[in-house]
Amino acid sequence: MTTLSLISRNCGSQGGNSDWAIESGLETRIHKDFFAGGLLIGSVRRLNGVWLKNLGSPRIESRNRFHVVAKIRKGKKHDYPWPDDIDPNLSSGHLSYLSYFKPLKEKPKPVTLAFEKPLVDLEKKIVEVRRMADETGLDFSDQISSLESKYQQALKDLYAHLTPIQRLTIARHPNRPTVLDHILNITDKDKWVELHGDRAGYDDPAIVTGIGSIDGKSFMFIGHQKGRNTKENIERNFAMPTPHGYRKALRMMKYADHHGFPIITFIDTPGAFADLKSEELGQGEAIAQNLRTMFSLKVPIISVVTGEGGSGGALAIGCANKLFMLENSAFYVASPEACAAILWKSAQAAPKAAEKLRITAQEHYRLRIADGVIPEPLGGAHADPVWTSQQIKLAITQAMEELGKMDTEELIRHRMLKYRPIGGFQEGIPVDPERKRNMKLSDLNAAEAGDIESELEELKKKILEAEGPSEPITSQTIKKLEEDVDQEITNAFISMGLQEKLESLQLELSKAPDVPNNQTLNWALKEKVDRIMQEFDHNLTRPGAYLGLKQKLEMLNMAHRLIEHKEKAEKLKAEINQKVPAEVKAKMEVLKEAQQKLSKGDPFDKDLVEEVEKAKNELKEVLKSANLEIIGMTKRNVPPPPPDLAENIAKVNEEIGKEIERAINVTGLNGKIEELKAEVAKGSSSETVEKLKAEIQEQITAVMDVTTLKEKFENLNVDLASHAGTADNGRL
Repeated sequence: MTTLSLISRNCGSQGGNSDWAIESGLETRIHKDFFAGGLLIGSVRRLNGVWLKNLGSPRIESRNRFHVVAKIRKGKKHDYPWPDDIDPNLSSGHLSYLSYFKPLKEKPKPVTLAFEKPLVDLEKKIVEVRRMADETGLDFSDQISSLESKYQQALKDLYAHLTPIQRLTIARHPNRPTVLDHILNITDKDKWVELHGDRAGYDDPAIVTGIGSIDGKSFMFIGHQKGRNTKENIERNFAMPTPHGYRKALRMMKYADHHGFPIITFIDTPGAFADLKSEELGQGEAIAQNLRTMFSLKVPIISVVTGEGGSGGALAIGCANKLFMLENSAFYVASPEACAAILWKSAQAAPKAAEKLRITAQEHYRLRIADGVIPEPLGGAHADPVWTSQQIKLAITQAMEELGKMDTEELIRHRMLKYRPIGGFQEGIPVDPERKRNMKLSDLNAAEAGDIESELEELKKKILEAEGPSEPITSQTIKKLEEDVDQEITNAFISMGLQEKLESLQLELSKAPDVPNNQTLNWALKEKVDRIMQEFDHNLTRPGAYLGLKQKLEMLNMAHRLIEHKEKAEKLKAEINQKVPAEVKAKMEVLKEAQQKLSKGDPFDKDLVEEVEKAKNELKEVLKSANLEIIGMTKRNVPPPPPDLAENIAKVNEEIGKEIERAINVTGLNGKIEELKAEVAKGSSSETVEKLKAEIQEQITAVMDVTTLKEKFENLNVDLASHAGTADNGRL
């Protein structure tokens, strides 16, 4: 391509007009054989606002000269795909020129992951000892071999106990080999050609497709391509395909199905690109088309997860007969960071989310989603990319030996049966056509709510039955509850995303000088604290949020209120006992004796009644002297009898009822009783009703065995009196 610059100038004037000059510049991309005369006679008639036809005015004579200056700048020759110095005698290797993907000129810089930092010290020691050996010329081979063995052992121990989030960081390692690295390593030399375009006007660089051969057999390769540096990542859109990429992959799948090429797909993407333009172009529809089509292809399909496989963006090329995963790869429906932000309102909970999501290759193999786990060298695939690629090639070759023996129908059915059992479906067992939904709370939540209510009742009982507020059992229970509440509040702060604000506030408080007059700093910190607490309270009061924390806070507040009331009651009791004279205490004993006689059914004599009234009046005066207002007097609530005593009461009541029923049948009082009911219903005079009652009672008493019943009743009164006396011990 060339650039042409035009400059026009008028050097004279006529008819008294002043001299004028026009100088303009036009840059346009034209063919190198294009000349300036063609531009002047062409359709371009205006140069920077000056019409060229004005230059041909009759007033301008031959003295006016029009100068055209053309400057040719040569562009880059043979930009793609052929180099300038290609060997004319080249007999093979032509396909290597058809791809932009070339080996990096510089080795990528080593990147140390966060959990690998303990190994850095050993690496530094090894480098230092080698430097000393080179400088001094001394033999440090024993020390170097010892340090290297320690390093290898530490590396082995570290990678033998990786957590899911650590494996995910390895899968995202910037130096991890890309899909094209693996393809070039496993295909035969110069037997790989990349194919482009979705035949709809676009070629998505985030997905690469092409044909290559392994051991002389042709395959269709499709995969997500990440970049090896920042520039490549931007060009590849960080391996997040648009709908054009999935349609390109679909075109190549149909091409492979038509020509009988087995399909190998490599999955390494955080997910499909979710921008507005992709949604407008049908991102979901493109993925759905791929899913449907892959289940009907008549050729074997093998998928290998080399890095991370994110949601539908990975499944769009992952519905295969065999699914393999590298040892440190990950497959998930949502990234741990996104899951943590949704469930715990903070991306800092990503390690917890990674464990719950079961994203690792080992978990997928255990759940029978992955058909095999391909090993990686210690340190990850980036430690030895060629060895990792050969392991992938071995897994593909073994899988093709199995799938190559199947015919078309067997391949399609095998692919269907691979995904059919996922989720618990069993082939051949009928399924209820009507899906039943239960909208009530799950049994787990109900059990937790029931446990909290039972704990609340048990705590109330312990506090009320305790001899004092500081009883050890009660104190331990409340202390444990406070610890649980503190832990719940800490988790709530983390899930709300307030942990960093709280830590920064604590740091400011630790640095703040302890000066009473520094009111400005104190007020500033107080405002920060108030803002954090307001945000915390706002999130806590949302309906349905943090139910466990709310219930435990309510339980703790209730316990503190009960203890506070009990402390006040004990204090008041001690004050009253101090103000009660000995004579009044003696008369209180008289009240207790009178109560016991009353419970036994013994009659009161006149002197005892007067003494009881006198004791009550004196007790009122004592209570008034203690600044207590007496609102009224009520009967003391007697605690329920023990189970054996309650059973005896029920038996006596049952015997009395049976004896009365027998007496009515013997005396034939059914008619009299019906007559009494009728009189009561009519509203007859009380004399008539009372007369009928007296007759019925007299006849029933004459027939009943009163002696036996009276004896049982007296025995029951004695038991009740002893129970009441036991309950009154220690009371005022």
